[in-house]
Amino acid sequence: MSLWNMVAQASITVQLVMFILLLASVMSWVIIYLKYDVLRKARADALRFEDQFWSGINLADLYARVKKNAVEESGLARIFVAGFSEFVRMRKHTPGNTATMLAGVQRGMKVAQAREEERLDAHLSILATVGSISPYIGLFGTVWGIMRSFTALGSVQQASLAMVAPGIAEALIATAMGLFAAIPAVIAYNRYVERVDQLANSYENFAEEFVGILQRQSQSLQHEEDDQRAERPLTTE
Repeated sequence: MSLWNMVAQASITVQLVMFILLLASVMSWVIIYLKYDVLRKARADALRFEDQFWSGINLADLYARVKKNAVEESGLARIFVAGFSEFVRMRKHTPGNTATMLAGVQRGMKVAQAREEERLDAHLSILATVGSISPYIGLFGTVWGIMRSFTALGSVQQASLAMVAPGIAEALIATAMGLFAAIPAVIAYNRYVERVDQLANSYENFAEEFVGILQRQSQSLQHEEDDQRAERPLTTE
């Protein structure tokens, strides 16, 4: 018997199990491919933005450049925009109050960071679900196929391999399909969670370093005149 014949001759219940597992496998591979592209781009964007940020560029110029490409930017760029825009706003409304200003900057960046992490985590739960339940769905098909074989044996006085072979075959196919759907999903989920955690740590470290830069700049600006403080550029140096 060919594989297709074994699937075609399987019971309706086992065929339904196989169909569910096939859909789960296809869905997980689509998510694996799309999420790989998202995480790869997020990592590349983070490295590119860090190079720009630590190059000593005027932060106001960097802010204007990032805002111009707001649709294309993500990750660290959006966190920077959220923090710097809040810094500019708080600087106008609460001049000289460094603590309040930095607290507002931190809140703005935390919100942006949470949104970025939520975007990176999107659909990973589907991979976890496929990886955890697919073996059990396949096991259900296995049990059903074996039950069908024993039922065939109970209706005759003399058993033969030809009578039990179809039920055993469909049971083994259901098991194999369950593993085929679960193993890639589990491997991809663990790998992607690790990458998301790495990016989240880099976002958090950047936010703390950026707040430290703003704090140092703000403290130095407090010793100057208001007009000089407004005109002095902020840099990462």
